[in-house]
Amino acid sequence: MRLSIRSILFSITLTGAALLAGFALFHQSSVHAAGPVEPIRSSCRVLAPIESGNLLLFPVVQTAKIPPSPFLTLDEGIKSGEVEITEAGRVRGLVRPRPAAGPQYGILQPHPIPPLNRGDEVNTLVLVNNSGKPLLLLAGEIVTGGKQDRIIAKDRIVPPGNDPIDLGVFCIEPGRWTEDTATFNASAKASAQSIMVQPMVREKAMVAKDQQEVWNSVHGSIAGALQAPAPASGVPMNSSNAAGLGTTSYARAMQNSAVSAKLDEAAAPLTKSRERILEKLREEHAVGVVVAVHGQILWADIFSDTDLLARYWTKLVRSYAAESLLKDESHAAPTVADAQHFLDAPTGGTETSIGDVGVYRYSELRSAGTETFVLESLLPGTGYDVHISKVKMRGELRSIKAPIVY
Repeated sequence: MRLSIRSILFSITLTGAALLAGFALFHQSSVHAAGPVEPIRSSCRVLAPIESGNLLLFPVVQTAKIPPSPFLTLDEGIKSGEVEITEAGRVRGLVRPRPAAGPQYGILQPHPIPPLNRGDEVNTLVLVNNSGKPLLLLAGEIVTGGKQDRIIAKDRIVPPGNDPIDLGVFCIEPGRWTEDTATFNASAKASAQSIMVQPMVREKAMVAKDQQEVWNSVHGSIAGALQAPAPASGVPMNSSNAAGLGTTSYARAMQNSAVSAKLDEAAAPLTKSRERILEKLREEHAVGVVVAVHGQILWADIFSDTDLLARYWTKLVRSYAAESLLKDESHAAPTVADAQHFLDAPTGGTETSIGDVGVYRYSELRSAGTETFVLESLLPGTGYDVHISKVKMRGELRSIKAPIVY
């Protein structure tokens, strides 16, 4: 029997009753102290890095046999039209007739229908998964359209054929609150669907969970640095003073021809030889990477299988490359041992868990210097960890305190 990463990662003592109570309702959470934890995966090891300018990617491989992934990605779902995302105020048109509850839905009870009389909300969208597969969402994935571009706030799994769900998001386009398109789909700025924000923005969404801090990180990101100087104190940031690229949209800034060219150059060794690299990673049974920028290890993304890593490869590589374009102090290149230590180092701290009964559990381990996020699938036939992010905490990002208005 295959053990989940989470069972190896967290050493937790919980009674069965406490576990059921903690996850009886979606978004009900539990927080408790966690003792020392074991490595992310005892069978994982780090290989020599792939270098691309200021970026080093250490492949993470493991020897356990992994079953094929049953998940649909956000890009795949939007491109096929089987996944629909819209503003909260348009939820009525998405609500379908109520089916009878049953195990075929992969949950113990169906989601409640979201309230129908509601307006559009900055930090909430509505998503429906009309595909026949569970949908995997990763924190930091960008969706464009609606009244402003957003990013997914946290990792989660959406079962197939379910009622529309509230999707927690953060705005990454503070200069717009007018409708661009009715839905967030592949026909609107299709290439933006393959974008994920760089680690400094993902970190604020996942760790700080605060809209203002996400906006601040966007202003400090490579997209923000290439847009325009920060407005004077008390002057709201809006489209009229984003002079550099003429936009306050992270996604549009990253699609600008000049920015895109810089990004292509930074990621070239990892994207132009994509198939060769992925073939080698498959041979090695790679499931993730440890990421170093300017000589500092900052991040790790680890998946349940090589196929998922391959499907996210270009999106992740370009997000890491965007981080490497920022000016920063250079340090001596980390070694394989350094990357392995980052992955394996036992820590102590507190764990916060939220989830959806019978669908997924999402856990955050907070400890000195790092935070680890684990998405575990609870769907029938799974019961394993699908994605892990490990983040090295950094100093506060440059903040822009001007008010944001729409």
